[in-house]
Amino acid sequence: MISENIENIKKNIAKQKQILSEIDLHYSSLAKSRTDSEKNMLNSQIKSLGKSFEIQAIENLNNLSKIGIAKSLEGATENKKIPFEFQQPAHNEKMLHDNFMKLQSRKNLDIEMEKETLKRIRKKDKKMINSSKKKSNGYVKLANRFFAKTSKKLLSTGKFSEVERAMIKSKLKFIPSSYISILLFTTTLSIFIGILLFIFFLFFNISADLPIITLSVDPILTRLVKVFWLILIAPIGTFLFMYYYPSMEESSVSARINEELPFATIHMAAISGSMIDPSRIFNIMVSTGEYPYLAREFTRLINEINIYGYDLITALKNTSLNSPSKKLSALLNGLATTIGSGGSLPEFFQKRAETLMFDYRIEREKGSKSAETFMDIYISVVIASPMILMLLMVMMKISGLGLGLSTSSITLITVLAVFLINVVFLGFLQLKQPHE
Repeated sequence: MISENIENIKKNIAKQKQILSEIDLHYSSLAKSRTDSEKNMLNSQIKSLGKSFEIQAIENLNNLSKIGIAKSLEGATENKKIPFEFQQPAHNEKMLHDNFMKLQSRKNLDIEMEKETLKRIRKKDKKMINSSKKKSNGYVKLANRFFAKTSKKLLSTGKFSEVERAMIKSKLKFIPSSYISILLFTTTLSIFIGILLFIFFLFFNISADLPIITLSVDPILTRLVKVFWLILIAPIGTFLFMYYYPSMEESSVSARINEELPFATIHMAAISGSMIDPSRIFNIMVSTGEYPYLAREFTRLINEINIYGYDLITALKNTSLNSPSKKLSALLNGLATTIGSGGSLPEFFQKRAETLMFDYRIEREKGSKSAETFMDIYISVVIASPMILMLLMVMMKISGLGLGLSTSSITLITVLAVFLINVVFLGFLQLKQPHE
């Protein structure tokens, strides 16, 4: 029994050494970190490692208390009990009555506190149950009513296999057949919108001068050629946008996962050092709430094990197959190989965390460099170019080179061009920059 306790103490000390090395690595990463989100993640991981260190220390104290090192000397006599006379205090009955009333009031207080706790728990349960209820979307119902059969036929023939695959990876809250129905229904509506715009611009013009809307004076055939493209551009643009939207959502989710993955891998390395069941690592990661996008993937992994009954290695491979992030897929495949071959999980996670953190810092550097480059382009395009363009247009109008635009029209065109360029630059920078 003593030898077992000593072995447990040795194991706990080895775990404490590993935890201290992880904390030292985190502090070195914290000194190099630049963003608040990275610092917050590292601080939370340091706190969790500190709690693990305290747990190991408590286990060592318990094991030490079980080891009896001191022995009694031979021939030692037990201490003799000194007799003493018990004196009954005065007013004994009154003291007993007061103590009884105090105990009774404390018992009633505990009962009231338990009732209040139960009420709060029930309220939380009711809120959780109510929040999980979601009403069905009327637009989806309407789209399924018209195009449900068509969408199922198209999916069975494999014509929308790319859209279906992107929806599975991006975790969109639609089943593929419903999304295809929405795509077809929205494209059909856009045809009617294009026809209405075609009819409107066939007979009317929009100008910058008052009145803004005027009747067209062009011949009907000339006007027909000019605005006929509106019938085609509306449905084609709608169809292409909705067709590629799942792929864009997949790319966005992949970028978010790649931002969370280095810190999550460091966290998993610390957890795996406690030698717990590998499947429980993902339960702990989901329960922290610090990695919302990774939590979706890990929840799917847990469901593969608990609901579908797959073993851990099969669940890891299935999750990696349907993951939008290539880095996460590589991590899960490598983890499945390590578990199957009996490798060291802490060492595996440690090596992957170093590689992922290195890639993360490189991506941050690329983002800052691209932001500087686009700032220079923005200054030259948005500030200098509109002024030069407006001067050229005014000079062309004064010299009579055939530019039939008024001064207000030139101003409106310049303002709209600057507005559109700003929107394009802001959107592009938002896509390129990592999320905080």
